[in-house]
Order: sequence, then C-alpha cells, then structure tokens
Amino acid sequence: MLASIGTWLEHFHGPTLYLLCGFFVFAEAAIFLGFVFPGEIAAVVGGSVAAVGHASLGTMIVVIVLCAIVGDSVGYEVGRVLGPHLMERRPLQGKAGVDKARDLLVRFGGPAVFLGRWTALARALVPGLTGMSGMRYRTFLFYNALGGLVWGTTFVLVGYAAGRSWEAIASRIGSYALYVLFGVIALVVVVVVVRRRRAPERPAPLEPADPRDEELDPPG
Repeated sequence: MLASIGTWLEHFHGPTLYLLCGFFVFAEAAIFLGFVFPGEIAAVVGGSVAAVGHASLGTMIVVIVLCAIVGDSVGYEVGRVLGPHLMERRPLQGKAGVDKARDLLVRFGGPAVFLGRWTALARALVPGLTGMSGMRYRTFLFYNALGGLVWGTTFVLVGYAAGRSWEAIASRIGSYALYVLFGVIALVVVVVVVRRRRAPERPAPLEPADPRDEELDPPG
C-alpha cells in the first residue's frame, strides 16, 4: 500500500504535489494518520520529484518542515483537550506503542519530542501525549520546531539524492533513521552530563546536633 501511495504521489507536480505531501506530513500527528502512512514517505517522494524538476527543492523542504511543525502542534492541542477520551477509543486503546511513547516522554522530557520525530509510531503519538502531560507549549514548540526542521530537511534531501528511485531508498529509510536517532541520543546524553556537571552542588543537609556531644564549659 505504501508503495502504491508513493507511486501515486509521483504523478503530481507543482502546487498539487506540495499540498498532498504537506497534508500527509501534517496529518501524521494531527489526526493520527501515522498509524497508516508514515510521513517520511511523503517527504522522500517530494524530494525525489524535485530531483527531476517537477517541484522546487527549497519549496518542498519549507512545506514539509512547516507541515511537520504545525501538524505536531495540532496533535499537542488534541492531546491536551481530548487526550483522556481518545485513550479509551480506537486506534489508541490497548496500543502497545502508547506505553513506549509514554516511557520515552517520561525518560527524556522535552527532548523526547525531538527524539520521537524519528520513528513513525512515536511521531503520531508523542505530540498528543505531550499535551496530556501538561508540558508547557513553549517547551514543546522548541523541540517540535527543532525536530521538524532537522527531520523534514533530512528526508527531503534523502529523496532528492535518490532521484526517482525513491522506492529503493524508502526500503532503507529505517536504517538511516536509526543512525540519526543514535546520533541524537548521544548528543542528548552529552548535554545532560554537561548540565549536571555545571549545576551548583547542593549543600548536604545539616544533621541536628546531639546534646550528648556538647561539651560543658568548665566552671570559672
């Protein structure tokens, strides 16, 4: 099915192609389309079509990045307003990936929004779960924008490098995403370690003095 949708997208040019690719990326988290169609396929197809001159590479990158950021922001609001209700409905009810996405969010906090961008299921779930968690939107937006910029640019350029042979590159996309994810995790670990070393140490709490240890003043 993914190959069929990808091939179908290649038949469009210009504004129609921008609209369709942007929609698939936007809807991935906004309406949980990521359960059915990973957004990186649309990004790769957009880049491959730009490689043969049927779309502008720069415009495609801008469209994919903006739709990724806006789509996740909508997903955040959906989770904040309707999250508990949606957790009791399909396709989220009993979904194993929900627990994994929650664990990612608990372990990494804000950076989980960036890390979640690199796997399809997490991209669909993390924004909504972040909205439910009560994280401030300003914090979410920072990591969302950073992830959308790096992710969108990366996969459009992957498609552009592959040209029209996007199917071959799509079959290896999981490996590329995995390498990037490992690099991002290493970077996050370094940042956390540096912050902890720079943080001022808290003084140890004073223990109450034992009256028996006090020495009596010698009589004058």
